[in-house]
Amino acid sequence: MAAESPSSVRKVVVHLRATGDAPILKQAKFKILGSDKFAKVIDFLRRQLHRDTLFVYVNSAFSPNPDELVIDLYNKLTSYFEAARKYYWWYSEDSDGDIDWNSS
Repeated sequence: MAAESPSSVRKVVVHLRATGDAPILKQAKFKILGSDKFAKVIDFLRRQLHRDTLFVYVNSAFSPNPDELVIDLYNKLTSYFEAARKYYWWYSEDSDGDIDWNSS
């Protein structure tokens, strides 16, 4: 078995924010292994919020493929949003235009 790269073992800090009618988490800042898939974030949120359907968006810009690695998302965002220090992952119960991306 090949050894994992040091960057994939790295933990990534994720800030989760509710939008629309989604309930707010008591704790909104988490660390996740870079080698984990984005699906793990979605499953975690579904369990925490007791919801079957949930939509998750990165930096209110796009919804990644659930098979995407967290470290790959982090690296893409770092190159795209060079000045950003925090990456917000927004979650919502709906996927339509009623989402208020400015809510905190």
